[in-house]
This record gives sequence, C-alpha cells and structure tokens, in this order.
Amino acid sequence: MRTQNQAPFFISAAMGGAALAYFLDPQNGRRRRHQSRDQLLSLARHGTKRARKLVHHATSDAAGQARRAAHVLRPPTEVELDDATLVDKVESIVFRKHDLPKGQININAENGVVFLRGQVDRPELVETLEARVRKVQGVKDVENLLHTPEAQT
Repeated sequence: MRTQNQAPFFISAAMGGAALAYFLDPQNGRRRRHQSRDQLLSLARHGTKRARKLVHHATSDAAGQARRAAHVLRPPTEVELDDATLVDKVESIVFRKHDLPKGQININAENGVVFLRGQVDRPELVETLEARVRKVQGVKDVENLLHTPEAQT
C-alpha cells in the first residue's frame, strides 16, 4: 500500500529514469550529453563573470558611500593661504560688484590680517567693505583704515 510519503520518491525516480533515457539514447545521447556539458560550462563562466561585476559594483558603491559619510562628518580642513594669495582672493570676491571704487582702495595682508587703506566717497562704504572682507574664507582679522574726504580735513 502506497502512502503520501512515498509519492516524491516515485516521482523523482521517474524523472531520473527519463533523464537517463534522454542522455543514454543510442542515436542522440552523445550529442545531448556534450551539448548539456557545454551549456553548463558556459553558464558557469558567465556566472562567475557576472558575480565579479556584481562584487566590484557593490564594493565601489560602498566605498563611495563611505567617502560621502566621511566628508559630511569631517569637512575638509581649511588650508591657510599665503598673504599674496589672500589679497588676490579678497580683491576678486569683494570687488566682484562694479559699484565699489577699486582704484581708490589699497589692500594688503600680513599673517592672515587684511589691511584696508584708502579713501571712499560715502561713509557707509567703510563698514560695507569691512563686512565683505570679513566674510572671505581665510581672513583672520581686518584692520580698516579707510576714510572719507570729510574725515581727512
């Protein structure tokens, strides 16, 4: 008497017998065996190639995520500029707007401290220029020696 537990055994035995008959056929068995072997080897070759690509892609993504996280957690340190470079940077940023009198103002720097010298037309420009220079990255302090024509007399 057959039970439910014996059914998988009989089904697998029937499938194994069919496979043996398929591969051991006297007329086409040899061709079928060789073709199956070639397909399995090709699948293995392509599978390892895909696996290598997948591993490379995953490691590259992980490295990129780690670099992004490190950049967010620890921003790049500020490089201290030499005085000539700091003066060039201040001039290019502060005098970007053409409404400021660049020719009347002398800018120089010593150890990160920027000195503003010269004459401006309006008193509000004295504070405006100093505020703009203080915002420039790399400026440690500002010595404002700007004056207006009225203050000089």
